[in-house]
Amino acid sequence: MTTPLLTDPKALAARRARATADGLFLHHRVAEDLQDRISIVNKSFTEPALVTPFPAFWQDLAQDFPVRPRLVPATEVLDLELESADLVLHVLDLHWANDPVGQLIQCRRALRPDGLFLGVLFGGRTLTELRECLGQAEIEVTGGLSPRIAPMGEVRDLGGLLQRAGLALPVADSELVTVSFSSPYKLLADLRAMGEANALAGRLRQPTRRAVILRAMALYLQTYGDSDGRVPATFEMVTLTGWSPDASQQQPLRPGSARASLADALGTRETPLKS
Repeated sequence: MTTPLLTDPKALAARRARATADGLFLHHRVAEDLQDRISIVNKSFTEPALVTPFPAFWQDLAQDFPVRPRLVPATEVLDLELESADLVLHVLDLHWANDPVGQLIQCRRALRPDGLFLGVLFGGRTLTELRECLGQAEIEVTGGLSPRIAPMGEVRDLGGLLQRAGLALPVADSELVTVSFSSPYKLLADLRAMGEANALAGRLRQPTRRAVILRAMALYLQTYGDSDGRVPATFEMVTLTGWSPDASQQQPLRPGSARASLADALGTRETPLKS
């Protein structure tokens, strides 16, 4: 029995083919953040690789990195050879991956020992405003709900993917980025320009009823709009950090091997439990 796909690969490719340079503005933010993160690591990287669904767009962004990474198209099977890189960056693709753990495993295998992985994806609080308004509008108009926005993972769950993929010292952190749009319709247009329009395998195959869109946009403006008609949209940017295992890395102590008690460290008196 085959596992149902979350994402329709053909639809996703078609959505991304219509993305524009202006629509990929969040990628500029990601590039700056990755450079900052790399700069504070006490390690020099000489052979980085960057996985992206928009390699042509990243040609210019990658020029600002300390060492220009090799650009790898985001596909199901990544063009990464075994232990070919000391740094692998995976940018704004994992939230659409049907097998995110498989993607991480491929990245881990491409890393040399003590190599660094940094992945950026949209988290579960992304587009909360739009989800709410579309859901309420569809229930009001049709009496039901259909898949419209990818069910992006929570930061705690996403961090667990790193461990499942065999990466050491896993860390997941997130940042909420609020973007202001001139209207709810401009938000929808920009999502298409980002290549982030609905590519779910379970999506409706006919156009959304006009009444649903009109009601959703009215709710958005009513609930979140300001006096000028502008509306905010939330994007949760999750960054995953992990290292290819190596004997030189810090290792957890074996249970019972501690030489001092917590009470000593805190300067308090330890009271034994009654048996």
